Amino acid sequence: MMKKNYLIFALGFLMACTSGKETATTADATMAPHLESVREQFAPDKRVALFKVEQRGNVLAGQTNMPEAKQDLLKKLKEANISYVDSIEVLPEAELEGKNYGVIAISVANLRSEPKHPAELATQATMGTPVHVLKQERGWYLVQTPDKYLAWVDERGVSLMDKAAFDAWQKSPKLLYTKPYGFAYEAAEANAGTVSDLVYGDVLALQQKQGDFYAVTFPDGRKGFVPAAESVKYEEWLASRKPNGDNLVSTSKQLLGLPYLWGGTSFKGVDCSGFTKTVYFMNGLVLPRDASQQVHIGELVDTSNGWNNLQPGDLLFFGVPAKEGKSERVVHVGMWIGGNQEFIHSAGRVRISSMNPNAENFDEPELKRFLRAKRITPADAVVDLRRTALYQ
Repeated sequence: MMKKNYLIFALGFLMACTSGKETATTADATMAPHLESVREQFAPDKRVALFKVEQRGNVLAGQTNMPEAKQDLLKKLKEANISYVDSIEVLPEAELEGKNYGVIAISVANLRSEPKHPAELATQATMGTPVHVLKQERGWYLVQTPDKYLAWVDERGVSLMDKAAFDAWQKSPKLLYTKPYGFAYEAAEANAGTVSDLVYGDVLALQQKQGDFYAVTFPDGRKGFVPAAESVKYEEWLASRKPNGDNLVSTSKQLLGLPYLWGGTSFKGVDCSGFTKTVYFMNGLVLPRDASQQVHIGELVDTSNGWNNLQPGDLLFFGVPAKEGKSERVVHVGMWIGGNQEFIHSAGRVRISSMNPNAENFDEPELKRFLRAKRITPADAVVDLRRTALYQ
């Protein structure tokens, strides 16, 4: 009798466990399509949009930097009559206490894929670049750059500000450094000690001219002096930006010989898309970060019958075409400069190659993996600095 009762109890227990698993699986399957739908709509590219939300039983947990994505998800679940517990955090996190504005405070900040120095270098940001600060973790900040890229920066590389402090910084007159590499000094003399190194594109707050130097303030409050011959008032630099073919080619050749650096977007090193991004930035336009993002902007240039339709400044994309159910992979980008069917790109170092088989610098491997060319206009840029007060 005891064995029989035990058997009934055991069977009942197993049925209860099985029933519970089936219920959970059904719930998962019911909620999963809505999660995926919102993710595809609002965050198809996780490099520029954060939607890390998952279901844990009937609890929705995770984070997003898009309140509209959360609202859309909750609306979908409500319409589907699915019960849930909302535990989704919308960034910026409350722990920042309103200091969710940031300005890059060193000459070149290395932004990484994870909050640690050994992590992959995702991109770089130059001094004065405003960023949106989303969260803090172990001395690192998750930030979003003007090109919408999401990455982590060491706390010493960014100056955090609340809205009032950020607005005050933005309103200050600015100075832009124009040499590939140099220094800010402790005093208005070339043999003074240095405060910081500088690269092209660094932006500082301008105080006044003092002899052959400009007195400046850094985003973190440090003071220094920058040689006047190596810098220009930001509004003057902006007014002189004309992103035409001649200027793009001339600018690109100022980067010749720079070493290839995965994740690099500055004069300290560039990867392929970091190179094209830097060239266009120097002419007033901010492009998307990666080659696989840059390929989606601009107007397609017909190269089916050769290179005659290309103009200096057009971007060339290289990779693996789609085939046998596999998506296309864009892995490299360069810029057309004309001449003997030449383009300039960062591959090992910034160098000039040719599509002409008879040229000494013919690049057969790149020719073989050429995909297509795009022409970029100011309207295609993520930010046209001439029309957007990014630093002001």
